[in-house]
Amino acid sequence: MFQLGKTIVSEDLIEKDFVCNLGACKGECCISGEAGAPVTIEETKILEAIYPKVKSFLRPEGIASIESQGTYVTSDLDDFETPLVHGKECAYVTFTENGTASCGIEDAFNAGEIDFKKPISCHLYPVRVQDYSEFAAVNYHKWPICNDACTLGASLKVPVYKFVKEALIRKFGVHWYAALEKVAEKLQ
Repeated sequence: MFQLGKTIVSEDLIEKDFVCNLGACKGECCISGEAGAPVTIEETKILEAIYPKVKSFLRPEGIASIESQGTYVTSDLDDFETPLVHGKECAYVTFTENGTASCGIEDAFNAGEIDFKKPISCHLYPVRVQDYSEFAAVNYHKWPICNDACTLGASLKVPVYKFVKEALIRKFGVHWYAALEKVAEKLQ
């Protein structure tokens, strides 16, 4: 672990390799798990505002879940999350013709309908950020459904922090990311 500003960063972001392999996993991270994707309090307002424009990109099951549960839900721990369809996949998930999970929010963004790409937790994955009162912990989340992504990342020699560069800059800023690159150069 090392400190960058008000963050404590796991060295796994530098030492582990990762490149999503959607051909192998079919977007399983949007389907599996026990909860929806974490969303920030700011994102709860964004999800409410963009839902009318995102709705046409969603599946009927997702629309039904959102309209019965809301554009976000509150967990037992008072955290905000995306709602699920019947306790399974994210309500915002869509599927391509070959069965690969996609994101209706990102589909609307790519179509130019909205200016919000997707929740930061989704954009950052496999990096997870836990905010505390004085700092944020930035960690690599290893999940067996991503083993193919680890294999592909290793073959391409792409460390986690490079794979999620755009998301890390979105979350922490360009100067923070530049400092992370300097730490990575020293550690390698």
